[in-house]
Amino acid sequence: MPMIWAGVAGVAVVAVLALGLWLYAPDKPRAALEAAYPGDYRTIDGVRLRLRDTGPRGAPAVILLHGFGASLDTWEPWAQALSARYRVIRFDLPGFGLTGPDPTGDYTDAREMKILADLMDQLGIDRASLIGNSLGGRIAWNFAALHPDRVTRLVLVSPDGFASPGFEYDKPPSTPLMMRALPYVAPRGLLRANLAVAYARPAALSEPTLTRYRDMMLAPGVRPAILARMSQVILRDPAPTLARIQAPTLLLWGEQDGMIPIGNAADYLRDLPHASLVRLPNLGHLPFEEDPAGSLAPVEGFLAGATP
Repeated sequence: MPMIWAGVAGVAVVAVLALGLWLYAPDKPRAALEAAYPGDYRTIDGVRLRLRDTGPRGAPAVILLHGFGASLDTWEPWAQALSARYRVIRFDLPGFGLTGPDPTGDYTDAREMKILADLMDQLGIDRASLIGNSLGGRIAWNFAALHPDRVTRLVLVSPDGFASPGFEYDKPPSTPLMMRALPYVAPRGLLRANLAVAYARPAALSEPTLTRYRDMMLAPGVRPAILARMSQVILRDPAPTLARIQAPTLLLWGEQDGMIPIGNAADYLRDLPHASLVRLPNLGHLPFEEDPAGSLAPVEGFLAGATP
């Protein structure tokens, strides 16, 4: 019997090692990724930011802040359209995309807001409208509260900030065991399943889009940076901060959002002094990817001064 169990254990070890080798995904070379996904680069507070700066230089500025695990490319259709009337700046947040890791290892919202303010200074932008999705939305509304003189208008697309079921305020997060394998693996099928939740119609997640998300995850140092960020985020009750925001605010929310439910919009409407909500039927967490033209229409009207 011991010999049999030893044999079974040996087979199990070999199977685990084989599975690990099958799932193992090394980082992709930076040069190849930079060639495939063009951008400009600026060093801000020691971080080499990948960014795009388009549209007339003398036009009002609009800054786009992407969500968790995304990159500036997620905004492409909106950025192209908005660049006809606005100076549009978008960048890969530190720890994501081809910006890659922050050398300080600091991924707190305070660090992100300092980088945003210093980027605006370096670009010569005194004031801008901020558009943020999910994590980018949380950074945007915190920035608007901290720097009210620098934010003209605020567009929050399914913003993060209020605690969802299973999460608590003022409590250090725990990293799920499966996530600890992230620096070594990036199965395309698992990534597809996770991203599909962001779409009301999972079929809208195209193969090129899936490839882009996976490529950005495989950029050098990004996966450990994602884990570092997850360990540093401690949610605080947003109400006192939201109450300080004076900028006119548009909440844009897909009714079929499977990541941050539209029910959270009521919390923002309660606590934001100058907010209105536009609901997007049959869309999910990434309306700018799922229906770029339809979801942009209320944003263009709002930026032009219209009341939703």
